[in-house]
Parts: sequence; structure tokens; C-alpha cells
Amino acid sequence: MHRSFVNAIATLIVILIGCMAAEAVEIRDITFTTKGAGKVKFSHKDHLKQSGMTNKCSACHDSIYVIKKKVRYTMADMEKGKSCGACHNGAKAFALKECIRCHHVKEITYAVKATGPTYFSHKKHLAASPDCNTCHPALFAAGPNKRVTMAEMYKGKSCGACHDSKKAFSIKNCSGCHPVKDLKFTISSAGVVGFSHAKHAESHSCDKCHTRLYATARSKSSVSMAEMYKGKSCGACHDGKKAFDIKKCGGCHPTVDQKYIIKGAGNVKFSHSAHTGLYGCDKCHPKLFPTGKSKIKVSMKAMEKGKSCGACHDGKTAFTVAANCATCHKTE
Repeated sequence: MHRSFVNAIATLIVILIGCMAAEAVEIRDITFTTKGAGKVKFSHKDHLKQSGMTNKCSACHDSIYVIKKKVRYTMADMEKGKSCGACHNGAKAFALKECIRCHHVKEITYAVKATGPTYFSHKKHLAASPDCNTCHPALFAAGPNKRVTMAEMYKGKSCGACHDSKKAFSIKNCSGCHPVKDLKFTISSAGVVGFSHAKHAESHSCDKCHTRLYATARSKSSVSMAEMYKGKSCGACHDGKKAFDIKKCGGCHPTVDQKYIIKGAGNVKFSHSAHTGLYGCDKCHPKLFPTGKSKIKVSMKAMEKGKSCGACHDGKTAFTVAANCATCHKTE
């Protein structure tokens, strides 16, 4: 019994020593919270798998890190070979400048009131320039930054340091960052007018219109065609020189051929395309015809006196309404 007791004690001692040994060599991942650069996770497990370091804690302790001393090192220290920089020098292990291998980055969304949310992709930028030092900290602090205006960017601040049309696309190509969408304007008398940002941005930079002609947010006020004729709004460019004349209304306003049901005289089809190929829309609208479809019918006698179609179809400007009726009235 004495021997059994001794054996039991011996076994217990062995177990306790084993537990203490296991406790002594227990390792765990360490998370460092940095100011402005997120959290950095250090994995003992991953490092102890590396060649020359397999289960060899002495590779780092206490030659590089003294366990009892809780010393924090800056990136500048590491670049001089201290701490992680002792190995992460591009020769023994990946270089420190490959920051995202340790520092986790995220996609950023900026809420811009006038132009909608603007997205910044670390992933896309790092694919083009993997060295984080390109931007940090020379252009941006690693944490939140003070907002910079477009005017400041034009002078080379913030994004403008690279987006100058040489290193990267110009910040004047606003749609490269700011989301743009096609617009639709509902005109009660002239149908729906579509405005394509994509088409306009192909030939002009956004600053040609914003904010000189238009605020970046959609305005609640409308501009009349009369004001456009004087160079306001679309008329600033659509003057027949820089771009097609706004008098060519069909360039923006949808037009359809009109069909008139004439009882006993054959139906009449009015072709907008045929007429606008010869004349500007202002020749007829609104002097002769309202821009919407009129409910008032004009008789042939009234036309022969110069009303409606008869204003042009008088035998001088165009063939007369008094003859050649089959030109307009289709008979079977």
C-alpha cells in the first residue's frame, strides 16, 4: 500500500509538472491597437511555422523582444531594423511597406451632400501602387482626415496630388469618383427631356457646367426656352457653335409623327422629321402651334387664309394647301 501511495504521488507530480510545462509554453495571438491605423494581429502560430523559426522562440526572444519589457515601437523604429523590421526588410520576410499584410484597410464612403456618396477603394489604389507610403502620411493621416474642397484638390491637395491627368486621371473627370446619373425633365407641353451625363462627360469636363451653370444638386427652378436663347442653362453651349443649336428642339425634345383622322378626306400624317430637316422648331412653335397637341381643329378655308399649315404652304414658301391635296391627304 505504501508503494501504491508513492506511485500515485509520483504520477500526480508528473501530471503537475506536465501541466506547468504546458502553461509555461502556452502562446497566443496578440492584437495591437494602433492610433489611426486600425488593429494589428500578431500570430505566434504563423511565425513559428516559418523556416528557421520552427518552434524556436529564441529567434525573437529575447534578442528582438524582451518579454518582460512592454516597449512599443514606431514604424520609424521598425524601418531602422527594430522590432518587426528586424526580419520584415524585404529579404528575410516581406517588407514593412506592404502595410496591408498587417494593417487591415477598408473601403471608405464619403457622404457628399451635393453629389451623393463618394467611394474610395483601398483595394483598387493598392493594386496600382502597393506602397502605402505613397499616401500615408504625406497626403493623409492614417486615421480620419479634415475634409478638403475641390478647389483645394485642383491646387494639388489631397486626391489632387495624383489625380492631375499625369499620374492618374484628372479630378476634373468628376464621374471617376462621384456617381452621376442621367436626368429626366418632364415638360408638360413638350414631353420628357432626357439629359445624359455620360454623353456630355465624354467630350467635356464637369467643371464646364458645375458650378458655373448648374449647382451640383438638382435645382427646383426651371429655365425657359426664351432664357436659353439668351445663353442661360443649356443655351450656354447649345448655340450652334460649341454644340448644336437649341433651336433644333428635336435634339432633346422627343418628337413623334402626328396622324390626323379626317372624315371623308383621307387621313393626314404630319412628319416632324421631314420638317425639322428643313426648318428650326421655332418656325412653328409656339407662333403657329402650341408645343402640346391642340384640341382646336383648323379648317381648309382657314389654312387657305394663312392659318396653321397655310402659313408656309402658300405656294411660295412651300406647296400650296389650295392644290395637290393628295400630297397630305392619303387616299386609297
